[in-house]
Amino acid sequence: ACSAFSQKSCEECLKNVSCLWCYTNNTCIDYPVRSILPPSSLCSLSNARWGVCWINFEALIIAMAVVAGLILVSITVCCCYCCYCRRRSRSRLDEEEEQLARKREERRLQSLQRKHERKLKHDEIRKKYGLLQDSDNPYSRFENE
Repeated sequence: ACSAFSQKSCEECLKNVSCLWCYTNNTCIDYPVRSILPPSSLCSLSNARWGVCWINFEALIIAMAVVAGLILVSITVCCCYCCYCRRRSRSRLDEEEEQLARKREERRLQSLQRKHERKLKHDEIRKKYGLLQDSDNPYSRFENE
């Protein structure tokens, strides 16, 4: 079917997707489906056209490879950046958690210190008014005077 478009024009040949136009001898040939790239014995890559007439097969392959490479590089960069940000945010969360634990411990120690100071003050007041029992004999009898 493609050979019917030989010696006509590239545009007419490439209307059929399964055709390949070769500029060396202006022939329209069936695209060699079994091999990914057309062999150089059939038509050189710089003279072969497929899909559009304004770009040769060689440039098309290079352009597709560059686009695919850019996509792969951008995906890799995005993945690395996301992993780095995630790791950084985890370490930041760990630091915040550690800082909160330190503050909590400081508040607990301050609370214990204030409690001890209140107990000493209350003991002084009890001692002043004779309400503090001797620690030697805590079961002594309370005497009214």
